[in-house]
Amino acid sequence: MTEHTARPTSRDVARAAGVSQATVSLVLGDKWRGRVSERTAGLVRDAARTLGYRPNLAARNLRLGTTRTALLVVPALTNEFFARVYTGAAEVAAEHGFGVVLYPSPEGMGPARDPFASARAALDGVIASSMATAALDAISGTDGADLPLVMLDSDPAAPGAAARVNVDIAGGMRGVTEHLLGLGHRRLLHLASAVDSWTFRVRAEAIAAAVRKVPGAAVRTVHAPLEVDAGRAAAERALAAPGARPTALVCDGDVLAAGACKAVRRLGLRVPEDISVAGFDDLALARAVEPELTTVRLPAEQVGRRGMAALLSVLEGRRPETGELPVTLVVRGSTAPVPPGAGGD
Repeated sequence: MTEHTARPTSRDVARAAGVSQATVSLVLGDKWRGRVSERTAGLVRDAARTLGYRPNLAARNLRLGTTRTALLVVPALTNEFFARVYTGAAEVAAEHGFGVVLYPSPEGMGPARDPFASARAALDGVIASSMATAALDAISGTDGADLPLVMLDSDPAAPGAAARVNVDIAGGMRGVTEHLLGLGHRRLLHLASAVDSWTFRVRAEAIAAAVRKVPGAAVRTVHAPLEVDAGRAAAERALAAPGARPTALVCDGDVLAAGACKAVRRLGLRVPEDISVAGFDDLALARAVEPELTTVRLPAEQVGRRGMAALLSVLEGRRPETGELPVTLVVRGSTAPVPPGAGGD
């Protein structure tokens, strides 16, 4: 007869922690607050971890009538920012016995088909980036229309979301623009994303507002897809155009900023001695280029954590946490004072 180790049960966990099975159910079902002490909850979790106990989610879901699954809709898996958002969401989900299905909108921003025969039957809720709203149309067109929706980085005034998680995009772009203006730059070029999304409109408005406050300052805008080569081509055309050349480029993302740095070098110029370049996001790419990029750090993992926590709150009938998440200006080697004789003032 072949020996095998029996799968640990909630009774085993209860025995190891010195509590009742009911207490184990409360703690592992995340319904212990107000009924069980922090210390006891910790004992139960430790016992479950030590024993390798995993609740039978299939059986529990049949009783609860839920799937304990959330869908995270993002524009593209190639963007490091959204990979980090997923990491944060998955961490919180795991703590509550949830799973997160990651669904990239095909072609980055394009339309998508409903990935489920029945979204309502397969999911408990949806977390979505405002850059991937086309993918939501397919899901909301099914019986998943009434699924709780948490929007990330989206217009607070828009209808349809049960909760929103935003970062201080305007403050971040205002901060990096003021940094360049403080270095004496007066001719700015905004290398903007070609995506028509609320988050990018906010960035453009923040730059324009900061520039208006400084006499003699001006900003010109050119658009490009969120790709290094596209950013390089757009920046190269703008910098080679007739008229006074911009002394600083402020970009909607680090990917575009990397392209801008290539454009500067192709024109026989230097970053930052001749032209300063600033990005946005603080991706790994920001530290991979030389010189390293001045940029705005967004708390991507925290966005994911807050998004999943907001969905859980909605599902439990609680009010989600509100308030924008703060961002950080990170000054590195790609920005410097306006070069002498460049006519920055």
